[in-house]
Amino acid sequence: MQQHGGLTGGSGLAESSRTTARTMRAVVTSGYGPPDRLRIENVAVPVPGADEVLLRVKAAAVCRGDTFLQAGKPYLVRVSGHGLLRPRARVPGQSVSGEVIAVGEGVRDIAPGDMMFGEIPSGAFAEFAAARAELLATKPAGLSHGEAAALALSGITALQGLRDAGRVGDGDSVLVNGASGAVGTLAIQIAKALGASVTAVCSTRHLQLVRALGADHTIDYTRADFTHGEARYDCILDLVANRALRDCSRITKPGGRFVAAAIPAGANWIGPVTWMAKLAIAGATSGNKHAMLMAKPNRADLAVLARMADEGHVKPVIERRCVLDETANAYAHVARGRARGATVVEVAHD
Repeated sequence: MQQHGGLTGGSGLAESSRTTARTMRAVVTSGYGPPDRLRIENVAVPVPGADEVLLRVKAAAVCRGDTFLQAGKPYLVRVSGHGLLRPRARVPGQSVSGEVIAVGEGVRDIAPGDMMFGEIPSGAFAEFAAARAELLATKPAGLSHGEAAALALSGITALQGLRDAGRVGDGDSVLVNGASGAVGTLAIQIAKALGASVTAVCSTRHLQLVRALGADHTIDYTRADFTHGEARYDCILDLVANRALRDCSRITKPGGRFVAAAIPAGANWIGPVTWMAKLAIAGATSGNKHAMLMAKPNRADLAVLARMADEGHVKPVIERRCVLDETANAYAHVARGRARGATVVEVAHD
């Protein structure tokens, strides 16, 4: 992505007549730490490079991954390309929806005026964002931009966790641990669309929500430990990592799959490595597949999610809608880990 003060003169750049801004309001991080290190600044509007497009951001979702990147924890985040002493990306945000207003050289299948959504490496919490075209897909017609932003990253995580790592298919039994969050609420709906029977684990106040989303069975974790039940599952999608692997293996059917999309709380140093090693050992000793989910954004899967949404199978649950100036508070809310669906920052009206 090129950074310039305007949107003129880019080689091969096709622009909308609305691309007149030279600066924009954006959320900027001053360094790793709590959400209060986020602030609003005026910065240069990015110019899309080759194979990139420029979005006028309508909405961006605050995901747990955003809060981990801001905190710089686990510390492996810092040595994996995100910046050792401070975040490499000044403007955060990954899950985005908006209107294309310019396309860079090499972009053939997206044009100014198209409404797109997707998961980008950074830059979503701003009035404009540049993104690789391959990471965007056409926004579902039946969803608002806020809902589309909520679908992108969380939907990719749920889809790849269930369909790919979990190999969920018709007639399978699935347990979702952490079913009331942004990923969990989508996982219930995607698992049902794949033909599975779903057991949702959540707190008392979320039972009605997960049932309304299609959960066949519910377990209130404030009253019962789901690993102590008699039911067995073809796939467990773990979004919390708050139970011992041996206990989860006990309730997994022979040949079943345990998909970890979270690491245990407090694993800030070598915790992720230790957790992956434990998953490998559990898989080798139990005879079941244990996988650490590494979701990969791509246009094809975004298109699958868009089709599911347009067919009425999937609709994100939005708990909070904020404006750009409230992004730090939105981060703090999501970081507490008690979210009911997604938190969305609405940058511009639909």
